[in-house]
Amino acid sequence: MMGPAHSLSGAAAWLGVGAATAAAGHPMPWPVLVVGALICAGAALAPDLDHKAATISRAFGPISRALCEIVDKLSYAVYKATRKPGDARRTGGHRTLTHTWLWAVLIGGGASAVAVLGGRWAVLGLLFVHMVLAVEGLLWRAARVSSDVLVWLLGATSAWILAGVLDQPGNGANWLFDAPGQEYLWLGLPIVLGALVHDIGDALTVSGCPILWPVPIGRKRWYPVGPPKAIRFRAGSWVELKVLMPLFMLLGGVGGAAALGVI
Repeated sequence: MMGPAHSLSGAAAWLGVGAATAAAGHPMPWPVLVVGALICAGAALAPDLDHKAATISRAFGPISRALCEIVDKLSYAVYKATRKPGDARRTGGHRTLTHTWLWAVLIGGGASAVAVLGGRWAVLGLLFVHMVLAVEGLLWRAARVSSDVLVWLLGATSAWILAGVLDQPGNGANWLFDAPGQEYLWLGLPIVLGALVHDIGDALTVSGCPILWPVPIGRKRWYPVGPPKAIRFRAGSWVELKVLMPLFMLLGGVGGAAALGVI
């Protein structure tokens, strides 16, 4: 799928989690719901860091472009080193390492560790990165015609304001993990969810997605998981634009309303 659909699906997924926790009798504080949805929307773009034409590779100028080159080469090296006889030969690393459940868990776990060990500035850094990505994904038309500096300023301002809100007592800095020193440990959860939602979205497309790696399936270790090929679609097709994106917006709205107790 394309960037906007990925971001919408990420936000909708976190709002759905908020609805589920509310139904279970443990509602999220509203700042956790909002911040988590934005982080998840941004994190849903992150697996495409292995593709030089992806939204995330352009989001931070030369820094993200250089990181894209590194991740692509790393992913390709891992693919070559672990492929089985049934896996196709490739010339690049797109839709390999960064499109797996293991990568999602490692990235989310790493983000949680950074948030807990790095203190406020680390939290601000994580929020800034994901706010910029959320703007690029959710407001992609406006972001395309704006300068990168304006998008970065919006991301930085949003990160500063949201961190201040979360720091207030009862607003969610210690949501889910309330032991001393575990503030913001939960930040890794929307990052894991966003990456997994991205992978599931790509699995619906023609190429499928090796989300189960390194678990082998038959003669393949990089098995492209997906539904029957007859019901898959091409990225950017009318199915994505006219069906899935409106569906994600509807589900996100319902999930958010349920999470806040409106319905």
